[in-house]
Amino acid sequence: MYHTLILTAVALFLGFGAAAALADDYVLTIKDHRFNPTEIKVPANKRVQITVVNDDPTPEEFESHEMKVEKVIPGKSKAVVRVGPLKPGRYPFLGEFHEATAKGTLIAE
Repeated sequence: MYHTLILTAVALFLGFGAAAALADDYVLTIKDHRFNPTEIKVPANKRVQITVVNDDPTPEEFESHEMKVEKVIPGKSKAVVRVGPLKPGRYPFLGEFHEATAKGTLIAE
């Protein structure tokens, strides 16, 4: 009985892990100190994951005061940023190290 309970708990845990892995994942690329795409549309009221790929040789900081997130992505690497759930609306983000060019908007709808 004890082993059955343990196996059931492990199966449930793995099931939840698989569900988390299926969460919406969006990719944002930094190249020449610019975000591509400059707009990302995500579902409102749902937690989402953004993989930020920095193709530049220098680091960049993904930052958004409205989404309460900031993360430094070293050059030629990538990082995952999780945000939300967000109410419907527009949420600006920027690359703090190159604010003049690295700008974008996340749109929750």
